[in-house]
Amino acid sequence: MNRQSFTAQAAGRVDLYVSEMTALTRSAVKRLADEGHVLVNGAAVRAGHMLRAGDTVAVEIPDPKPIEARAEDISIDIVYEDDDIAVINKPQGMTVHAGNGNYEGTLVNALLFHLKSLSGINGALRPGIVHRIDKDTSGLLVVAKNDAAHLSLSAQIADKTCRREYLALLEGVLKEDDGRIVTQIGRNSHNRLQMAVLPPPKGRRAETFFHVEERYAHNTLVRFVLATGRTHQIRVHAQYLHHPVVGDPVYGYQKQRFALAGQLLHACKLELTHPVTGERMSFSAPLPAYFEAVLRIVRQDR
Repeated sequence: MNRQSFTAQAAGRVDLYVSEMTALTRSAVKRLADEGHVLVNGAAVRAGHMLRAGDTVAVEIPDPKPIEARAEDISIDIVYEDDDIAVINKPQGMTVHAGNGNYEGTLVNALLFHLKSLSGINGALRPGIVHRIDKDTSGLLVVAKNDAAHLSLSAQIADKTCRREYLALLEGVLKEDDGRIVTQIGRNSHNRLQMAVLPPPKGRRAETFFHVEERYAHNTLVRFVLATGRTHQIRVHAQYLHHPVVGDPVYGYQKQRFALAGQLLHACKLELTHPVTGERMSFSAPLPAYFEAVLRIVRQDR
């Protein structure tokens, strides 16, 4: 337990004061106060307690609890598996690994139940995870079952020899048949939960190729190929084109035509070189039923 004490120099809310003195966020201070770890003159107080000049303020920061992902019997679609890798077709709505207080129901929990071994390079919370896809994006990702395979697959992604293709239904009709998008992507300064296209030199380089598969009256089915793998890259680049992904609750239109649980974005194809045999391998995953259902509707639009 780490304990820090201060003497208030002026009146004000205790959560604001502790946040200023410790660099903790106000939400973190509130959690500590709710657990009885914020004290004024020796007594535990709530986050909104009003200080007076001269009050003694103490904040206790408990030692972090060791967290490890645990195995859960969750059904997953294992497209391919051998001693070194596994390829999974992840459903929409499943988080890849733990984060933001969510430690159950993730793909990692399922992998720990179904696979005998996973690489440990990414630590106890992300065993086997070489790359991710968003919670509400469906489709293929490769998992490493040992550290040697993990290093090989990571190098392929970095060298752009691991090909990742996605299908997305976009709002509006995209004019270009093919294109290449190159921008800088980083955190949105107005909303830290979102990513955004930023002016250089801010952000990190993001490169995406696209090809129009079909055009409809009000939508476009587009195939995207990732050259880099930034967070939310395809969704941000679709918004950048002024044709966001249908159903995207973060980067899409506020008013959605279809009642969807998330964006119509599917990792449909994955090509890689096997880390041991050197064989070039290709995997495909069909569009989910809800995606196909929307396509049937938009194909009838006039």
